[in-house]
Amino acid sequence: MNQQLFNELKREIKENLDLSNEVSDAQLQGHIEESIFRIATGQGWTSSEIQAGVKRIFDSFRGLDILQPLLDDPTVTEIMVNGHTCIFFERMGTVERYPLELESEEKLEDLIQMIVSKVNRIVNQSTPIVDARLKDGSRVNIVLPPASLSGPTLTIRKFPAKPMDMSDLIKMGSISEEAADLLRIMVEAGFNLFVGGGTGSGKTTFLNALSAWIPEHERVITIEDSAELQIQSVPNLVRLETRNANTEGKGAITMRELIRSSLRMRPNRIIVGEVRGAEALDMLAAMNTGHDGSLSTGHANTSSDMLSRLETMVLSAAPLPIEVIRKQIASALDVIIHISRMRDRSRKVTEIHQVIGVMDGEVKLQPLFLFEENGETPEGTIMGSLRYTGQTLCNLNKIRMAGKSLPDWFIPTVISCEAS
Repeated sequence: MNQQLFNELKREIKENLDLSNEVSDAQLQGHIEESIFRIATGQGWTSSEIQAGVKRIFDSFRGLDILQPLLDDPTVTEIMVNGHTCIFFERMGTVERYPLELESEEKLEDLIQMIVSKVNRIVNQSTPIVDARLKDGSRVNIVLPPASLSGPTLTIRKFPAKPMDMSDLIKMGSISEEAADLLRIMVEAGFNLFVGGGTGSGKTTFLNALSAWIPEHERVITIEDSAELQIQSVPNLVRLETRNANTEGKGAITMRELIRSSLRMRPNRIIVGEVRGAEALDMLAAMNTGHDGSLSTGHANTSSDMLSRLETMVLSAAPLPIEVIRKQIASALDVIIHISRMRDRSRKVTEIHQVIGVMDGEVKLQPLFLFEENGETPEGTIMGSLRYTGQTLCNLNKIRMAGKSLPDWFIPTVISCEAS
């Protein structure tokens, strides 16, 4: 169906049908089918062409127009709309240009308003930036002019209906069986784990996989800017989400407020979806006040960089001496896991460090697992493995208190809890 015919059909349907809220999806689809069949009879369309035409027009009224097929495609992980004529999408790690365009900038603005209205958010020229989520859990970021010079900008990060578990990540080569085995024991024993990595490296996916090992009898509170976590193994689960201020600048609910409130909700563990700012201080305080087994993520290039970022984020909350901040970090965190997006577009755990304390005024890390690259295949796929460094595990007290034991293969060759 060409664009001209598409526009004519839409115009006809608008004229002949009252598109109010009282018109059901079934009634709308029936009317669209009547219009399509009338044209298809004279043009010799196939049944698949008729079906595609009906869906395209229906999506333009009740879905996200030409973006709906991308949203329905399970292989598409990201949709990037840089103005109504420039659309890209990511499939299997590869970014491609979408051959279709929205009919006008006004249509894109209508789609954006439809999205935010369903999640009780407001976006306009005075509040041009907003984060929201779709009904299926996909994350949405919107930036309008004047903040965006490319016109209305829409970015949708999709998540699978069934979250990946650790066995899926092992099959994909994202982590070794040995490392996953040790992390399982750490989660069950109540280690505080922090997952770092760049944008799109898979931090949320990995956090979901880790959370599957939380004992089901525990009470878990999740705190996020935009709810993305899909924890399914814990019945006693409370999900908290921040809220932006309204047009009068009132009603905002921040991450810091949610973390503080969660401490009064009798949690066994607190999961902070992503730490970006001053809430880092409250997260570390929670981990240091008996909420063992807490999990969180943050943006960084390496595990060492993650420590520096945490220091900066805590300083944005309170002008504490750097020595005090580093002691808080060392006391709160047990293990830092780093995930990288490799040049072949795969996502791999490249570092697992244990935090062994403050030495010479700095937080010291000791590597338990490091990724070793062994070249590439002719197709460009990176070869390598996540290897155990032979270091002993320093915080054995949590393992013993939880009644756990280390796996048989975990035989340290370096019996030291000092920085190497």
